[in-house]
Amino acid sequence: MGRFVVRPSGPLAGTVVAGGAKNAVLKEMAACLLAEGMHRLRNVPRIDDVDTMSAVLASLGCRVHWADDHELSIGVPSATRLATVAPAVDVAKLRASIVVLGPLLARCGAASLPLPGGDDFGNRPVNFHLEGLGAMGADVRVLRGVIEATRPVGRLHGAKLTLEYPSHTATDNLLMAAATAEGTTVIDNAAREPEVEDLAFMLNSMGASITGLGTSRLVIEGVDELRPADHEVVADRVVSATYLAAAAITGGEVTVADARREHMETFLRKLATIGCELSGEVGITAKGPARPGACDIATLPYPGVATDYKPLLVAVLSVADGTSVVTENLFDGRFRYVEELVKLGAQVTTEGHHVVIRGVERLTAGSVRATDVRAGAALVLAGLVADGTTEVANAEHVDRGYQDLAGTLRHLGADVERA
Repeated sequence: MGRFVVRPSGPLAGTVVAGGAKNAVLKEMAACLLAEGMHRLRNVPRIDDVDTMSAVLASLGCRVHWADDHELSIGVPSATRLATVAPAVDVAKLRASIVVLGPLLARCGAASLPLPGGDDFGNRPVNFHLEGLGAMGADVRVLRGVIEATRPVGRLHGAKLTLEYPSHTATDNLLMAAATAEGTTVIDNAAREPEVEDLAFMLNSMGASITGLGTSRLVIEGVDELRPADHEVVADRVVSATYLAAAAITGGEVTVADARREHMETFLRKLATIGCELSGEVGITAKGPARPGACDIATLPYPGVATDYKPLLVAVLSVADGTSVVTENLFDGRFRYVEELVKLGAQVTTEGHHVVIRGVERLTAGSVRATDVRAGAALVLAGLVADGTTEVANAEHVDRGYQDLAGTLRHLGADVERA
């Protein structure tokens, strides 16, 4: 297994770019299945999850290749030449692989894929996907761990859908299925994340008719067919948050050139609360305090504090002056990295879905392991303020969502290497 080797290096400084958003591009790759022809996606991050989704699409009959460093070309065949069975080996690696379900069902009339894998941080049921597709006329069943879906002859039909919870991935899946359904589909309590909005922008550029972008009520007027996409992926707000948090934890000054304030207001508000000076609207600079202050945080659906931000903030608060309480309201297993932080001398205790963090002046180096993408990045940040040499194992988790995290941090002056 790969690992990060991290040594303290003082305040970080410089300018970096976040690149395209993982949580947008994976869905947008799947959306290409909706139209025959050559699709072009720009500002695509070179991360492992993109490689996995590329393998899924290739197994379905698409031609996927890098046209440039950050430009992906996806050639999609006719509906009769698309396979409808996704491979278990790739689906098991990637939670987002479930989003091929809607496009395959809409375009080919059938889809079969194993229940998807991905990061293990609690129960994330797929019933919102299945119930929504069922309301649109599909016959969807789970048999021995495999999702089997078919639709009647013709097209899916529009439906009024109300999600019990504003699931990001379910909204994406239903949005893609509805784009070519017959009639009007309304998704109430839809996810509002910038990545959902970006997918809708892309679908509209392909000829879809979607209104209500950025709101919790999406209205989709089904069209007969779509054309190939030419789309630039929105910047990754969680990667942006990672490098801004690096400034906060080290007392440095970091600019993320493509970060957008409107997409991460609540995160930036927390950085301001702990003492960061912030500037910029498109291109954000964070100047960290000599030592962060304490603050309380609760995760909520967008535009609240995203659960992906939480490990980064917990790492920063572990060296804050004071006591903080962080509450996880979305996933029941997303405190599994806390025991790793404790190995580095953090005074963090878990109480149900809360953690209490009593900040210490410095952490102590040790050997820890990444439990998921963001937890791994957070442990690397913790290593920047831990006396001695910290090793973060299971670095392949981080590779799923970050393009060369170690190299980018080195550009800012950090002593980090990927071993």
